Amino acid sequence: MVIPSNTFRCSRFCHFCRFLPLACPAVSMDTFWLLFGAILVFFMQAGFAFLEVGCVQSKNQKNILVKNVFDASIGAIAWYITGYGIAFGHDAYAEDGTTNGFIGTTGYFLAGDHFRSDDATDEQLGYEWANWLFQWAFAATSATIVSGAVMERISFGCYLIYAVTLIGFIYPIVVHMTWNSGGWMSAFRQDHLLSRCGVVDFAGSGVVHMTGGVAALVGAVMVGPRFGRFGPNGEVRALPQLSWVYQAIGTLFLWFGWYGFNGVSSLYIVGKGLVAAKTMINSTLSGAIGGLSSTLVAQVLDGFIDPAAANNGILSGFVAITAGSGVAQPEGAILIGFIAGIIYQATSKLLLKLRIDDVVNAAPVHLFCGMWGMFAVGLLAEPNNYGRVYYEDRSGICCGAFYGCGGSQLGAQIVFILVNLAWTGVTSALMFTVAKYTVGLRVSKEIEELGMDTSKHGGMADYVHHVGESSLDNSRTSAAPFPVGPAGAPVITNNTTIA
Repeated sequence: MVIPSNTFRCSRFCHFCRFLPLACPAVSMDTFWLLFGAILVFFMQAGFAFLEVGCVQSKNQKNILVKNVFDASIGAIAWYITGYGIAFGHDAYAEDGTTNGFIGTTGYFLAGDHFRSDDATDEQLGYEWANWLFQWAFAATSATIVSGAVMERISFGCYLIYAVTLIGFIYPIVVHMTWNSGGWMSAFRQDHLLSRCGVVDFAGSGVVHMTGGVAALVGAVMVGPRFGRFGPNGEVRALPQLSWVYQAIGTLFLWFGWYGFNGVSSLYIVGKGLVAAKTMINSTLSGAIGGLSSTLVAQVLDGFIDPAAANNGILSGFVAITAGSGVAQPEGAILIGFIAGIIYQATSKLLLKLRIDDVVNAAPVHLFCGMWGMFAVGLLAEPNNYGRVYYEDRSGICCGAFYGCGGSQLGAQIVFILVNLAWTGVTSALMFTVAKYTVGLRVSKEIEELGMDTSKHGGMADYVHHVGESSLDNSRTSAAPFPVGPAGAPVITNNTTIA
């Protein structure tokens, strides 16, 4: 396989990178770039933890914090055993266009030529190891998205099943199909391309966020709503949340970490400085305008400036631009983020109409805004940016429809959306069905009313007993747009900040 010099040398499947004639300092700089990105993306777990614990009732805060810690821990072991090999192992589809295209055959257990070849220098192998760490940080995110949607009632056994299955199998298959140069939908090769272009997902609107969002929605539907969330006639009842302070801190932590999530997805910094810089700026603009547009819609519909709308809108803008952050222009990024804020508001309210209790609005942010981000690439991928990221010789075919390239790229993006919905939706339904008939989907009504912390984690947090729950909860106000539920006092809004 020939590795074109005008690509990211050429793919997220880095097995071929060691054969490139690079000077050792360049390889070492690129290795540091990936390690730096892995640290930033891993720090996003702290953001998720703050967001999710800020959204729960005080009686469940230990439970959700344990699950956030376990997302990283379980993710590391699952990624070591099966995840990386499935995602980035060798696949002959790149050569013949007929064999496999779905699953890797090497790279399991950090073994094989990927990581221990005698024919590669230490610097070249170091890049492979750094890439493993970077991709693990992404994988852990997919499980964290789900935990926020189903918290406060899902059984711990069910959590373990979905965390292992999602990180160890469901998510890696999506990665392989899209980011491995041997994946059947991949854009990281010259031949055997879907719709003449392959799928463009620069940093994971579809691969990471859609996948996690689909699993989150399936889980929320199958587990059912929390007791007291909806009245007998379908009316929405507001449940108490621990802290708006934690939610805001979590949002800012995620904003910070997203510079690694998107920016370092250039995979290289030597010769790719412009790509990395534009990616970070596009991400900033999209997240910023997403927060503003979501808040504006909430102001019009609900009559007040809602901090949850601002937080979720920011995250929606980041999710949507993630796919196109490397190929869009700044004006395109602003448009993507602006529409993402509106999509978040519309889909959040739709789920409430359908009586689906997604505690942190994971599906509106990650699934629906991730879908929009994937679709938007087919419209707004700018030719020169596409050439810098992928292949210059097909930038006139695979740029966005708004730049005169027709519908080839848009067609590939639509295929990905449909395939991801089908694959992740079906496998997630099977996963939760297995959990239902083995360990059970959710805890009993008695445990839910008592609280997970008391029943599962040795009691509520000490400061809740000493200080009192009411003094900790700064999310309550004297009026709320929905009636108060039986579980607690009014909260400021029907929206909750996503994780």
